[in-house]
Amino acid sequence: MIKNNKKWMAMALLGVTVVTMGMIANGIAKVTKGEKRPLSTENWMEHVVKPHCKALKEEIAAGPKTDDDWESLIEHAEILNETSYILMDDKRCPDAVWANAATKTLRNGSDAVIAAAQAKDAKAAATAFKGMTKSCKECHDKHKEDH
Repeated sequence: MIKNNKKWMAMALLGVTVVTMGMIANGIAKVTKGEKRPLSTENWMEHVVKPHCKALKEEIAAGPKTDDDWESLIEHAEILNETSYILMDDKRCPDAVWANAATKTLRNGSDAVIAAAQAKDAKAAATAFKGMTKSCKECHDKHKEDH
């Protein structure tokens, strides 16, 4: 009877371990990729977020002067705003840190950049951009492997 109990306990422990590992792997998968669509989070960040964030930073630093300059700021901020929705879609979001960074910091920050650019207020755009980029740090501190 004792041997059967030990065997049962070992099997139960193995089962719990397998389930736990599956849950961990599933959490990691949500960070690296959505559930159904093929685009990886890394590729979205590298090929969409990074270039638009860099362009926005450079254009704010240069000081927009023309209507086209202001429109460009708005377009970059709109794409970053849309990113806040994409990061929450397709079961990509693994936790509250990710959700807060995407839905509050990135979304609200990019909204503020858009509003500042529409008002042609360079100082407000710079302040809003700085606040918006806090979303990157919030999320990367927990989820990015090479931070």
